[in-house]
Amino acid sequence: MLIHSATQLLTLQGGPQRGRDLGKLGLLENGAVLIRDEKIAAVGSSAELRAAYPGEPTLDASGCVVMPGFVDPHTHLIWGGDRANEFEMKMAGAKYLDILAAGGGIISTVRATRTASIETLIAQTRSRLLRMFACGTTTAEAKTGYGLQTATELRLLKALLRLDDEGPLDLAITFLGAHAIAPEYKDNPQGYTDLICETMLPIVCQWWQTHAPRLSLPFVDVFCENKAFDLAQSRQILSKARELGFPLKIHADEFDNLGGASLAVELGAASADHLVKTSDADIQALGKSDTVAVSLPCTPFGLAEHNYTPARKILDAGCILALATDCNPGTAWCETMQFAIVLACRYMGLSPAQAIAASTINSAQAICRADKIGSIEPGKQADLLVLSVPDYRHLGYRFGTNLVKQVVKRGRVYSVDVGYYRTA
Repeated sequence: MLIHSATQLLTLQGGPQRGRDLGKLGLLENGAVLIRDEKIAAVGSSAELRAAYPGEPTLDASGCVVMPGFVDPHTHLIWGGDRANEFEMKMAGAKYLDILAAGGGIISTVRATRTASIETLIAQTRSRLLRMFACGTTTAEAKTGYGLQTATELRLLKALLRLDDEGPLDLAITFLGAHAIAPEYKDNPQGYTDLICETMLPIVCQWWQTHAPRLSLPFVDVFCENKAFDLAQSRQILSKARELGFPLKIHADEFDNLGGASLAVELGAASADHLVKTSDADIQALGKSDTVAVSLPCTPFGLAEHNYTPARKILDAGCILALATDCNPGTAWCETMQFAIVLACRYMGLSPAQAIAASTINSAQAICRADKIGSIEPGKQADLLVLSVPDYRHLGYRFGTNLVKQVVKRGRVYSVDVGYYRTA
C-alpha cells in the first residue's frame, strides 16, 4: 500500500532525541510512505513514490498529517473495579498516600482484582485497549501490580499475554509485584520485599520461560516511594530482578525524592518514571545515562496537583524525555496519549513538536523498542496514524476530541469512528 499526499509527513527519523534536540520531526510536505509485508518499505515525496510504484494500492492522505503511532510506555491497564469514591474523597482534600495507608488506593483495587475472574479482567482491559487504539496508541506498556500475591500476579500476566496475542495493539509487559505492600504484610514491609525477591521473581521467571518462551522476559518495576518501598528495598528487588535477567524500570519521585532515579541509572534500568520531585543531582545522573525519563502528566492532573515533571531541567541536562498516560483506576484513568501531549505543552513547557517526539520515538526507547517502532523509516513496523488535521500543531492545541482519522497497524488500516475502530 502507498499512503500519499500527506500535507505533513512526520518521520521522526534518526533515533531517540536527547535534551534540547527533542522535537526534530523530520517533516516532509506532500509526503508518502510505501508499506510492504507489515513494514515500511520507502519514504519520500508523493511525486517520487507514485512515479516509482504506479500499480500500488493507495490511501489518499490529502489534508492530513501522517505520523508514527503513539507509544505509551507506562500504564496499569489491567485491574478490576473502579475508585470513583476515592476520587470524590481526593477532591474533598484527602491525600493520595493517606488513602493508601488507610487501606484504600492501590489496595482497594487489589481487593477487586483478586476476586475477578481472568475472563472478566480480559474483557474489561480489552475495552480500554480498544479505546487507546482508537486514539492512536499502537503499542503500550502494561503492568501487573494489582494482585500483590503470586497466584493473582501470574493470572494478570496470563491475561496480558492473551490480550497481546489478540491485538491489534501490541503490549510490552511489566511485572509490578512491588506496586505496594501487600495487605497481608501491612506491618512487615521487609517481609513482603523478601517474598518478592525469594519467591515471586524466581517463579515469574520460570513461569514466563514456560508460557512465553519466544518472548524476552518482562520488565520488573518497583514503586520507590514513602509508604511503599524505600530505596534499600527497591535496590534489593531490582538487583534480584537483574540477577535473574529481567530488564528494569522504576517508579520514582512522584511524591518524595528518595534517590530512585539515580538507582535506575546505577542498575541500567530502561526508564525512571514519574519524576516530579526529582533532585538536580538525580536529573544530572539521568542526563549522563541511557535511562529514559518518563513523565506522566495525567497523574498530577488527575490528583489536582500543581507540580509536574521539571521538563526544562531534564532537557537542559541532556536526558531522553518520554511521555506516558499512566492509565490506572486511581489517579489517571486516561486512555489517550493526545491528552498527555495537551498537558505536557501547558504544564511542562513542551512545544507540540517536542511532545510528539516524546510520545513516539522516545517513548519507544523507554520500552526498548526504538529499533522497531516510534518513527517512519524503512525496515520499521508499519504503525502509523492519519490525523484529520493538516498541521501537527493541532496536537497539543486541541483537546477533548480525537484527532485520529485512521490507524495503520502492521500495514492494516483501521478507520476510527466515534472512539472505536473498524477495519477500512
